[in-house]
Amino acid sequence: MEFNFLGRAFKGDKVIWCIFIALCIVSLLEVFSATSTIAYRQQNHWAPILRHAAFLLIGFGLVMFLQRIRSKYFSLLLLGIPVSVVLLIITMFTGQDVNGAQRWLGIGAFTIQPSEFAKISAIGFVAFFLSKMKTENEDWIFKTLIIGVAILCLLIAPENLSTACLLFGVCFMLMVIGQVSLKKLGSIALIGVVSATILFGSLTLLPKEYLPGRFATWKNRIERHSGEEKAMMNPDGTIAYKITDENYQVSHAKIAIANGGIIGLPGSGTERDFLPQAYSDFIFAIILEEMGLLGGLFVLLLYVALMFRCGVLASKCEKKFPRYLILGSALILTIQALANMAVAVNLIPVTGQPLPLVSRGGTSTIITCAYFGIILACSSRLNDSDHEDVDESIANVDFETFEKDAE
Repeated sequence: MEFNFLGRAFKGDKVIWCIFIALCIVSLLEVFSATSTIAYRQQNHWAPILRHAAFLLIGFGLVMFLQRIRSKYFSLLLLGIPVSVVLLIITMFTGQDVNGAQRWLGIGAFTIQPSEFAKISAIGFVAFFLSKMKTENEDWIFKTLIIGVAILCLLIAPENLSTACLLFGVCFMLMVIGQVSLKKLGSIALIGVVSATILFGSLTLLPKEYLPGRFATWKNRIERHSGEEKAMMNPDGTIAYKITDENYQVSHAKIAIANGGIIGLPGSGTERDFLPQAYSDFIFAIILEEMGLLGGLFVLLLYVALMFRCGVLASKCEKKFPRYLILGSALILTIQALANMAVAVNLIPVTGQPLPLVSRGGTSTIITCAYFGIILACSSRLNDSDHEDVDESIANVDFETFEKDAE
């Protein structure tokens, strides 16, 4: 009886559920530890972790709701594209500046991050149009995909370049998986390479005082990552590493990793009190300090397992729309996680990407839970005869008429 109740309550793939719950547990433990500096300034020391737990609880409720929805109804994510465009434009002019970036939009007592809504909307947008692509409408579908994704990325890029690159990369990979013409994709890849070269060249050659807005920040991050480590000579002739304002974050992340060793220092880490954004951008360094190399590998393997399992689930989908939804959701979560970990171990410059579901957050935590809900919903009806590609009201749209009107 208990097993049947759990089976009815928790639908979808059980492996995905285990990964989701494991990440939630890691998140609660590490955010509780990493928010010590925030708790110290609060009248109620439990406030930071209670806030995070509340968002996780909301996200869990969202997963429980979404897992029961038929995948065809996720075509409504298309409506998120115009909404995201409007929110991103408003944020550009009236958004709240946090840590030098204007990425948040205040709505009453709450703040939201429109780029997170744009990401999940873009995944649904690309999955929908790829599922409708045929030989006769490939040109029109391709143009629609590129224009839609490009608009979102261009609106996100000025204040959050890493998110724009992440979103475009995932959408591009979905198009590759969706068997869009390699010639068309090659032209887009060439444009991307040329644009990246021009951007990198501008950041490298132009002085900071001539760079607009966030360009100077990007230049600083690249220089810090590629610059030589600062060292100084001690009176006894030994060489000491010098921590400066430029390498402060990276230096303390390295110290945290070194402190952790193999098995870590559970609940006894010290770098959480020194490392900026220890509960967000650099939470993986705190995980390595408190859970050690073994704990870090465990968290890494959770995301790798998520990607592999979603690949297996997608291969079992007879319909294209849920297949692309599963793959798109898994790709954006996994690549973002790898980017966060790469920053923590100093493989790439600081990007500002949180560790999905683990880092402290509001909008990002809830949207991450929505990705899991979508994956579980699509996996729960792999063999269901009612498992349609998209909602019939949208599926019956005459694309040939749209194509003629566009011409």
